[in-house]
Amino acid sequence: MSDITERSQFSRFLDRAIRILAMRDHSEAELRRKLSLSAERAATFAKTQSREPEPLSPELLERVVAWCYENHYLDDARFTGRFVVSRSRKGYGPQRIRMELGQKGVDKALADQALNEADIDWAKRAFEVAERKFGLPFPTEWKEKAKVQRYLMSKGFFSEDIREIFSNFDE
Repeated sequence: MSDITERSQFSRFLDRAIRILAMRDHSEAELRRKLSLSAERAATFAKTQSREPEPLSPELLERVVAWCYENHYLDDARFTGRFVVSRSRKGYGPQRIRMELGQKGVDKALADQALNEADIDWAKRAFEVAERKFGLPFPTEWKEKAKVQRYLMSKGFFSEDIREIFSNFDE
């Protein structure tokens, strides 16, 4: 492959990467997946147009990702911190957030670090989520309490935080 073709290919894939990252922060794994999917779609489209498909080589993908890191378009730590804050505002607990970060390809240690560094009172967040869903006063009957607890567990809150809501409420 000629040097001009290679540079042109790099430019096209870099343009795709920047367009993807311009919408929102992504993890490295997400960016790699999206670039690969984009290259596959482009190759399929090229075949329908009777043109030669443009493959995304692993070396080219590495160069694009490295360029994004060097120029601070891509940063897993920044993405993880923002994701934790965003999802907590939407009413999700630390367990759910940790699981979603894992699905997005974020390293477990980085996810734990971001959750620990986030200045979030998870018991208070659980209280706010329960209040928004069920209103005050919280139920005192066992069956209704269990319903609130199941809801908060499904949102990813720890049982200690959920118990704290009812222990503070009972006082």
